[in-house]
Amino acid sequence: MIYYVNANAAREGNGLKETPFRYINEAAKIARPGDEIIVAPGIYREYVNPVHAGEEDARIVYRSEKPLGAVITGAELLGGWTKVKGNTWTARVNNSIFGTYNPYVQKVEGDWYFSPVVRHTGSVYLNDVTMYECSSLKECQAGKPNPYAWNEADAKYLWYAEQDGEETVFYANFHGKDPNKEKVEISVRRNCFMPDKTGVGYITVSGFLITKAATTWAPPAAYQDGMIGPHWSKGWIIEDCEISNSRCCGISLGKYLDPENDMYFFHKKVKSPTQMERDAVCRGQYHGWLKEKVGSHIVRRCNVHHCEQTGIVGRMGGVFSIIEDCHIHHICTSQQLGGAETAGIKLHAGIDVTIRRNHIHDCIMGVWLDWEAQGARISQNLMHDNWRPEGKEQARGAMFSTDIFIEVGHGPTLIDNNVLMSPVSITIPSEGIACVHNLILGGFSLINSGVDSVVNGQREPRYTPYHIRHRTEVAGFMTILHGDDRIYNNLFIQAYPVKDLEKKPTDADHFFVGTAPFDIFPTYEEWIEPFTGEGWPDMGALARTHFGHLPVWVEGNAYFNGATVCKHEKKKLSDKRSKVTVELIEKDGKYSLKTNVYSKLKDFRDAVICTETLGKAFEPEQRFENPDGTDIVFDRDYFGNHRGTETIPGPFASAEDAEKILY
Repeated sequence: MIYYVNANAAREGNGLKETPFRYINEAAKIARPGDEIIVAPGIYREYVNPVHAGEEDARIVYRSEKPLGAVITGAELLGGWTKVKGNTWTARVNNSIFGTYNPYVQKVEGDWYFSPVVRHTGSVYLNDVTMYECSSLKECQAGKPNPYAWNEADAKYLWYAEQDGEETVFYANFHGKDPNKEKVEISVRRNCFMPDKTGVGYITVSGFLITKAATTWAPPAAYQDGMIGPHWSKGWIIEDCEISNSRCCGISLGKYLDPENDMYFFHKKVKSPTQMERDAVCRGQYHGWLKEKVGSHIVRRCNVHHCEQTGIVGRMGGVFSIIEDCHIHHICTSQQLGGAETAGIKLHAGIDVTIRRNHIHDCIMGVWLDWEAQGARISQNLMHDNWRPEGKEQARGAMFSTDIFIEVGHGPTLIDNNVLMSPVSITIPSEGIACVHNLILGGFSLINSGVDSVVNGQREPRYTPYHIRHRTEVAGFMTILHGDDRIYNNLFIQAYPVKDLEKKPTDADHFFVGTAPFDIFPTYEEWIEPFTGEGWPDMGALARTHFGHLPVWVEGNAYFNGATVCKHEKKKLSDKRSKVTVELIEKDGKYSLKTNVYSKLKDFRDAVICTETLGKAFEPEQRFENPDGTDIVFDRDYFGNHRGTETIPGPFASAEDAEKILY
C-alpha cells in the first residue's frame, strides 16, 4: 500500500493520491510492513511516532517526494514581538502549546553533564540559525556574544525566557533586526521522528529535512534522546536526510529507558557513574540486548550539522551499524553545553560498527567511541578542524578536541585509510588499536593515561567489558593495561608547531606527531619472555607481567618535519631534512589535498597488511577482521583503489590518487 501526505492539501484526506493525509503521523499510525509513505514538499510541524514495525524483507518506507523538500520540524513560528528597549524584544506564549513537556522549564542536565551554566532544552531560531540562551534578562540586553562560541557572529543573537503563570515569556536581542519581519521560531516538541516505544524496527526514512527539536541531554546510562532515531529496535535506514539544529542530539541510535538506571548518579549520587555504566551493560543483557533484536542500522548520505551535543549518539543500540558517506559538521561548537558526551559521532559499545567515507569537521571531536569498540572500524574518512579556533579558550565543562577518541576499549578497533588533519589526530586511552595506512598531521594523545583515577590515596581501576566475538553477550571485564596496538604504514607529518616543549607527548592537548609515545611499551618478544621456557614462575610471580603493559607493533611508517619515531621500529622512513607541506583545498564545496610528500617517499615501500599481520586483540582474543569473521586485506585505499603487491605509506595507493577530490 502507498500512502500520500501533503501538508498543503485542501482538507484532511485518507492517504490516497487524490485525497492525501495532511500529516505524516496519520500515515505512521496505520502503515504496515511493505507500505510506503510518499510525502510532498512542505513544512510538517509535528511529531511522527511510528506505531508498527516493518519486516526485514518488507520494510515500512517514509520518503520525501522531493529530496529535502519535506521538512519535519519541532518548532513553531513565534510572532507578535514588541520592543522592550534597544535591540531587545519580547513575546509570550501560553504553555498549553507544550503539552506535558515545557522545554523552557526542562533543564539540560544529567550524568556526565559538566557545564556550570544552566541551559534549557528549548531554543529560539532566527532565520533557521539557533540563537544563544542567556541566564538573565540583563545579559540578554547587553548583547555580548558568548566568548567561548566558535562563531562569534552568530553568538551575539541572544535569548532569555522566564515563566509568568501559565505563560512563557521570551526576550531576545536581535541586534537591529525587526523580529516581526524575520523568521523567528521556538522549539516546542522534544522529537521529530522517533517511536515512543521500543522494538519498532525495519523502517526507512529517506530524503527529509529534520530540524529544531527540544531534545534532552543523552548520557550513556539513560534514555537517549534524538530528533530522529529507532529507539532500541533493529534495522532502520536513515538516508539522504539533512539533520540540523537539535538542542542536544541529531540522530539517536541509543539506549532505551531503564527506570532503575536512568541518570542514576544524577538522581541518587550513591554509586559512581562508571559503576552505573557497567550496570547498564549487564541490565541490557537482561532486557534483550541481542544481535537478533537491536542494532544493524544504516545511516548514509546524511548532512548532520549544528547540533549542540552530538550529531549521532548511541549507547548499545547502535551495534552492528554502518555510518557512511555522511557530512557531519559544526557539532557542539556553540559551547552552550558542556560534558563528556559531545562529538560528531559519539557511540558507546560500538560493537562491529563501521564508520566510513564520512567528512567530519568543525566538531568538538570527530568520532568518539567510548567503551567496547570491539570490532569497530573507522575507515576512509576525511577529518579536519576538529579543534577550537585560534584564540578560543576551552569552555567550562567542555571536553578537549581530537579527530578520533577511542576510550577504555579492549579492541580490536581499526583506524585505517583516513586523512586526519586536526592538531590532535588520535586519542587512545585504550588497548587493541590498529592504525593502518592513515595520513596523520596531529599527535597521539592519552597514551598510557586517561583511564584510572587516584581516589583516597589509592588507584581505582576502570574496568570495562569485552564481549563474545561479534555478539553483545559479555565475555568478561578488565581494566586497561595499555599497549596491544599496531601502527603500520602511516604517514606522520608534523604540521603544527609544538607550543610547549615542556609538555610530555602523552598530554591530551599536545601537538607532538609520531610514534615516540609508544616507546614505553615492550615488543612482543620482550613481553612474552617471562611466559616461556622451562620452569615458569608460579601465577603469583607473574603478577607484574599480568598487570603490566602489553606489547606494540610499529612498522612501515614514514615520518617528516620532525615527527617522532618509536624506538622499536626497524623498517621506516624518517626524513629529517625535507620540508613537507600539506594543504586542504576547498573549491565549490569540494575538498582536495595539495602536498609534496609523495615526491619525498622515493622508493620506500612496504608489504600489504592483512588480518594475519595484525593478529588478535589481547583481552577478547579476537582478530582484526570483518564483522562476518572474514579476513581483511588492506589492498584498497581511501578511494577503494587497488594497491598492488607493494604499498606506500598513507591512505592513497599512489601519488596521483592523493590529488583527487577527497569529498
